[in-house]
Amino acid sequence: MVQTLRRLPNPRLTGLGGGLFCGAVMFALGCLDSLLFGSSLTAYGVLFLPVCVLTAVWIRRGDLLTAPVVVPIAFAVGLLPVAESGGGTSGRLMGLFTALATQAGWLYGGTLIAGLIATVRKIRLMRRRSG
Repeated sequence: MVQTLRRLPNPRLTGLGGGLFCGAVMFALGCLDSLLFGSSLTAYGVLFLPVCVLTAVWIRRGDLLTAPVVVPIAFAVGLLPVAESGGGTSGRLMGLFTALATQAGWLYGGTLIAGLIATVRKIRLMRRRSG
């Protein structure tokens, strides 16, 4: 089991890299959700949670505070292909705001997960330095 875990990729992303990773993956998942599941907001929310975990785990130690900041932005970016769009720009914005309002539970849950992981990692880092 330990050998298998050591073979998995262990990237270290900067704050900007974490934001780009999270945003790009969520946009791709939003497009995939739109194609496969007919823009299911529940499926999109479920897919958001593992991306939050990966982002918080892969962010560098010095940039841990960015993890809970970039995941909500990525959630909104990924909603662009999923949200219902009426006519024109105002219809698309209205669909985006409606999706953000109705899916706030997924958004808050993912942000909480990223924040908890970043906090635990920061506490462990501070304990290592002091001990």
